[in-house]
Amino acid sequence: MKVGDRVQALDDDFEGIVSSINDGEIGVKDEDGFVIFFRESELITINSDDLKPNMLSVPDAILKEKEEPRNRSVEKVPIKQRNAPTFEVDLHIHKLVDTEKGLSNYDILNIQLDTARRQLDFAIAKRIPKMVFIHGVGQGVLREELYTLLRRYDHITFYDANFQKYGVGATEVYIYQNAVSS
Repeated sequence: MKVGDRVQALDDDFEGIVSSINDGEIGVKDEDGFVIFFRESELITINSDDLKPNMLSVPDAILKEKEEPRNRSVEKVPIKQRNAPTFEVDLHIHKLVDTEKGLSNYDILNIQLDTARRQLDFAIAKRIPKMVFIHGVGQGVLREELYTLLRRYDHITFYDANFQKYGVGATEVYIYQNAVSS
């Protein structure tokens, strides 16, 4: 890394030009002219000439997976099935592990999604018609990733769970039993 390089902070939304390097401390000037100091390990050089062309774009398959479907038909669930007892899965991390110590956000999200996938597969195998994933509100990352996971399954419908019972932080899943093979 040298003076004049364009750099980006690893753990922050910050980009600028290296203006000084002094005893492992690197001064980076942003577009407004402010200089902020970082350690070299906190920065990466960003020269688009160095990047391979295929690394500059996200594959279409990943983009399609993250997109909301445009014409999503919502089937009306009969009242009898809507009021049936439900299989609840609380995805709050403190309910899933003994200690959160040492877990990164990535690890936590993967534990939560693995639990959701396992429980959904269990419900399908045991022919449980309805289940509720309690994910909480937060920043919505778990909810969106859970929706991405649920879209991969055929023969299920999902929607926000009963507000009076669960609040905003829960998703109800209905499994169509006649379409699922044993």
